[in-house]
Amino acid sequence: MNLARFWKHILMSPLAARRRFGPGVMSAIEREVGLQEKRHRGELRFVVEAELTSAQLWNDLSSRDRARQVFAEQGVWNTEENTGVLIYLLLADRRVEIVADRGITARVPESEWQAICRAMEGHFRDGRFEEGALAGIRQVSELLARHFPGGADNPDELPNRPILM
Repeated sequence: MNLARFWKHILMSPLAARRRFGPGVMSAIEREVGLQEKRHRGELRFVVEAELTSAQLWNDLSSRDRARQVFAEQGVWNTEENTGVLIYLLLADRRVEIVADRGITARVPESEWQAICRAMEGHFRDGRFEEGALAGIRQVSELLARHFPGGADNPDELPNRPILM
């Protein structure tokens, strides 16, 4: 176990996460997801997790592996065209992970997702949580609109409300 990482997680709390992602920020994220999903056939889920448990840290669970777990737990894979995308922030690590369903990964290279993640992390490092979240949602939507443009039949298959864990 990495002790420096352990202490970052111990010092982070859901209360601290709620200060950074308060009701106004969560509402702005929800509105942006709804607005952007009209441009493409993808489905976005935005999840902020304050910290990992001691057991997860003991087992050295990476932010990427945790994002994959959350992707499955939240049913982001459960869309008609396999076009679900999870934007996951592990706040204690200040790490952003994007997990896309198989319908998308066949068309969008991993390097494009990584560029969005690093840009969002830069915003978060500077304390610009709302700005970083909205910019990330817009950038993901640009990729989705390019590969999965919206049409007349574009149902909203997943909730737009972000989750704070």
